[in-house]
Amino acid sequence: MKSSYDIKLLEKILKVIEISIRPSLNVDGGDISVVSLEGNTLYVKLCGACSCCPMASETLKYSVEKTLQCMVSTDLAVIAV
Repeated sequence: MKSSYDIKLLEKILKVIEISIRPSLNVDGGDISVVSLEGNTLYVKLCGACSCCPMASETLKYSVEKTLQCMVSTDLAVIAV
């Protein structure tokens, strides 16, 4: 997947993931990795327990995406790959 992104935006996203999102996923045995950023669309992979959890789509939409929209940019969309 080819990425086109703003490096400062990516740095902010990675910081929020590391500080605010990853710890809560780790508590339940899950994790997240960034695959690419294309414009305002962030492609991520849910790992560990999150990869097979029936609540993964809700976690992605209502936790990961909402946190990034609140802390980085309201224009961000997060999609699992």
